[in-house]
Formats: sequence, structure tokens, C-alpha cells
Amino acid sequence: MTQDLSEKVNDVDGVVRQAQAVLAVALQAYIAIGIDGRVKGWNPAAERIFGYTPAEACDHDIAELIIPVQFRAAHRAGLARLAAGGPGRVLGQQLQLTALHRDGHEFPVEMTLTVTEEPRGRMFHAFADDVTNARRAARFTEVKAAIALTLAAADSSAVAAHRVVEALGVKMGWPVVELWLVDEHRQVLTCAARHTEPGRRLGSFALDTLEPGIGLPGRICADGAARWIPDLSADGASLRSGAAARIGLHVAVGVPLSFGRHTLGALCVYGDQVEDPEDILLGLLGGLAAQVGQYLERRRAEELTLELARTKDEFLAMVTHELRNPLAVISSTVGLFDEELDDLTTEQQREYLRVIERSSQRLAVMAEDLLDLARLESGHLAVDAVDTDLCAIIGEAVQANTALAAGKQLSVIVQLPDRLDLYADPNRLRQVADNLLSNAIKYTPDGGTITIAAGCDDIGQNITWTVADTGIGVPRGERPRLFRRFYRASTALNKRIPGTGLGLVITRTIVERHHGTITLAERTGPGTTFVVRLPTTPAIA
Repeated sequence: MTQDLSEKVNDVDGVVRQAQAVLAVALQAYIAIGIDGRVKGWNPAAERIFGYTPAEACDHDIAELIIPVQFRAAHRAGLARLAAGGPGRVLGQQLQLTALHRDGHEFPVEMTLTVTEEPRGRMFHAFADDVTNARRAARFTEVKAAIALTLAAADSSAVAAHRVVEALGVKMGWPVVELWLVDEHRQVLTCAARHTEPGRRLGSFALDTLEPGIGLPGRICADGAARWIPDLSADGASLRSGAAARIGLHVAVGVPLSFGRHTLGALCVYGDQVEDPEDILLGLLGGLAAQVGQYLERRRAEELTLELARTKDEFLAMVTHELRNPLAVISSTVGLFDEELDDLTTEQQREYLRVIERSSQRLAVMAEDLLDLARLESGHLAVDAVDTDLCAIIGEAVQANTALAAGKQLSVIVQLPDRLDLYADPNRLRQVADNLLSNAIKYTPDGGTITIAAGCDDIGQNITWTVADTGIGVPRGERPRLFRRFYRASTALNKRIPGTGLGLVITRTIVERHHGTITLAERTGPGTTFVVRLPTTPAIA
């Protein structure tokens, strides 16, 4: 009998060891909980899902470990009822719950709870799965359907881009979503749309242009491959990742927007918790990016056709007015000069020559603008950056245009510090200063005011430079077209003010080649205010 009992004990021990071995390799988290709510068993899958080792979890209150604060009171009340032998409606049921990870983030789990009667009382056994990816895939299906409808209804690629990032941000819960497009003419990436969750301030992270190879979008566009940064604070290869970490973003995932083998841009999402790479998410994002890429390529072809037609019309209008007029002046003056040469005094001859010279200069400026634009947009015009002082550059431009301003009795107010150091091409920034100031003088009626101001932010990373005037302004509906080649505002055309519609295009291209931005600010009253923002140091990676 003693031998039979010993064999039975051995059999039981064998079954126990076998059960423990099965739980050790199980994909589901297994947690044993006593009637006091303390952990009695914790397998490797539980460690993987919840973040605690068995040594850290065992003999600790399960509520303090994995139950979010707002649900702990209800959990303890339910556990007390079950421990007292009360009805267990949750026993054996597949429960959809929210759990708490060791690092503090909450995530969805599916859990089944069973109970066994042990010599020391009831023991509860929980089996749990992290269903984050399953939930994400289900939401992605909804997002893809919503985006398909959005793309079908959008009347422009710009509208579509904003709706895509909004759908991803709101429905998937990502705090920041960006859609970047490659601008091949300017050799930069531009942020076509950005979603930011309410209340989150992006600070220096919110760049509008990047060079290929710079930051997550630039690296994706450079090699056409998806990238996952599981912990932005540990990404030493990119200063922009550091900027993201400082505003509470921890993970970044990006996929290329492609059509065939051509990379059009990048779709990037940013989350607020560290997360290891997951093939399912990369696949879902990649499928969505392919859908958006096909749409963008189709819309780009349609919009390019319309843009070429508009540009042709505007170029012909510019040639008709801005080229024909000075040529007509030169031709007629030469004719008069020839007819009246014998009767003209020396001073009258000089006046005729001055008329010809002024018209020739207008043609030369126009030709140089066209050549500059072509070289800048093709990347063949070098930007030779050195350590320079923006205040000195602005001061030289003001001095050079003093006579023009005085001729119209304009007040020019300059508000500058002693120095504004930055790393830039002084000759190209002088071109920007001359363009903005000459435009302000040209479009401001006699007796008006021009205000030029510049300053650096508190941390010395960015300069803001404004040129404001009390001139004829730009109608609100025309502002989106202001930086388009050959475009001229109706207010300028109606007053027959000469111009080519190239100065602002060249100015924007130069500013963006310096990794800066130029915008037309909102203002009350007459006139315009241009705002230029420039980094003080070379572009960050």
C-alpha cells in the first residue's frame, strides 16, 4: 500500500511538472491569483505581455500590477464576491478588458477566468492575450474604407492628404501623423499634411521642409524602404527624433508612398509609447500607403496638366506685357532718335539714351530672374553657406533702396538687434532682402510705411524676419497662388504695376534651399506682411 501511495504521489508530481512545462511555453499569459488578490503563478508569456518578471509579480497584489487605477475598485469587489463563493458570471467567459503594462501604458486584452478549489481555498486562473494588433487591424480595415471614400471625393491632392492624416490620427489614436511629398524641382521634401492631437505642442519638431536623407521622412524617401524607430529618445542618428522625444513622442513608423518604382513621399506616424517593430503594422501601413500613392500619382498627372495650361497662359500674359512694353519703348525711342538726330541737343540725346537704358535694364532683370529660377529649381545654382550676419545683409538692402523709398516719400522702419548670426549664403539672402524690400516699395502708395524686423527665438535655433507694408495687399482668395510662377495678384494688374511674377518664386526657392520657410501672414488693414523663418545652423538629421 505504501508503494501504491508513493506511485500516486509521483504521478501527481509528474502531472504538475507537465502542466508547468506547458504553461512555460504557452503563448497565452497565465496568472494564478489567490483569494487575497495576490499573484501565485506567472508564466513567461505573462512577463512578455505585462512586463514584470515572475519574481517581481509573485506575492504582489494583481490589481496594483495590471489593473488600471479606474477599474481597481470594481476588480477587488468582484474578486471578494468570488472568494466568498458568490455567483461567478465572468467565470469561463471571454472578457474584453483594458490592462496596464509595467511602463504605464494601457492596452486591450482578452481574458478568460476560471476557478479551482484548493486545500487552502479557491484559486483563480486567468489566461490572457494582448489583442492590440488584432484591434489595430480591425480599425485599419475601417480606416482603409474611409480613406477610399475620401480619395474618391477629394477635389485635390492637398485636400486628400489632409483627410488621410486626419483619418489615421483620429481613428488609430496616433498623436502625430505626417504625409511628406518629394518636390523634385526644389530637391526637398515638403510636409503636405500633418495631424496633431489636440493640446500637443510640437515646437521645433514641426518642420515644413526637409532634405532627402534628413530625418525619418528623408531617410525613407532616400532608400524607398519602411523604417521603425522603437524608441525615439535612443535614436542618436537623428536630432529630429530627439525633438520628438522632448514633446512626449516615443515611437515612429514610416513607409514610402510609391507608384511603381518611383518614391513620391513618405507616410509617418508617431506614438506616445515605446513599441518594438511589428510586421503586421508595417504591412497595414504599407498597403494604405500604396493606395494613397496610386491616388497621388493620378491626381498629380491631372493637376500637372492644369498647371501647365495655367502657366502657359500666365507666361504668355507676362511676355505680352512685361517683354513687349520695354521692347516697344526701345524700338520707338530708337526710331525717334534716328529721325531727329540732327536736331537733338546733347542733353536730349542723353535723355533718349536713358529711356533706352531703363527699358534694357527691365529686360535684363527679367532674363536674369528667369535664369535664376531655372538654375535654382534644377539644383544647378549653388548655395554657398558661410557664417554670416543677417542684420548686415538687411542693412545693405535698406541702404541700396533708400532712394526708391524716398522718391515715394515712404517711411522705412527698421527694427533689428546688433547681430543675427546664421549659417547661410549672404549673396542669396541679399537677393531675398532686395526682392522683399523692392516689392514693398513698388506696391506701397506714396506716403506709406514699410516695417522690417528680425529676431531670434529664445534658444537661438531659428530667426524670424518680417517685411510689412501698407500697400495694395493681396486678395484672400488669391493668396494660395502667390508663390506660383508668373502669377500676379489682381490688385497689381488692376493698377498696372509692372512685374514678372518671378520675384517671390525665386525668394521662396532661396529660403527653402536654406531649410527655411516664407509665408504671407494674416493681418488686419491694408498691405502685406511676409514672414521668413530661417534656422541659424545647418539642417538637422
